Amino acid sequence: MVEEKDSMVNPKLEDLLGHVDNKFTLVVEAAKRARQITNFQKRLGEGVGGVAPIKLEDLSKKPLTVAFEEIAEGKIEFLRPGEEKKEKG
Repeated sequence: MVEEKDSMVNPKLEDLLGHVDNKFTLVVEAAKRARQITNFQKRLGEGVGGVAPIKLEDLSKKPLTVAFEEIAEGKIEFLRPGEEKKEKG
C-alpha cells in the first residue's frame, strides 16, 4: 500500500497540470493571476477596486492559492503569442 503524502499545493499539482500544457505555463499563469489579485486587493484598500474581481470568501486566502484554485476550476485561459482565442460550443 502506497502512503499518500500531504502536498503544500492544494489543489494537487497533477490536477493543475491537466489544465495547462507544462509546468512552466502553470508557473507563469499562476504568477500573472496572483499579481492581478494582489493589485485588486491593494486597490480595494484604497477604495478604488480594479479589474480582477474575486469572491469575498477568497479575500482571506493568499493570492497564489486563489490563482491555483481558479486554474484547477478551468477559469483561467492562456494564449501563446500569435494564438487566437478558441470559441467554446
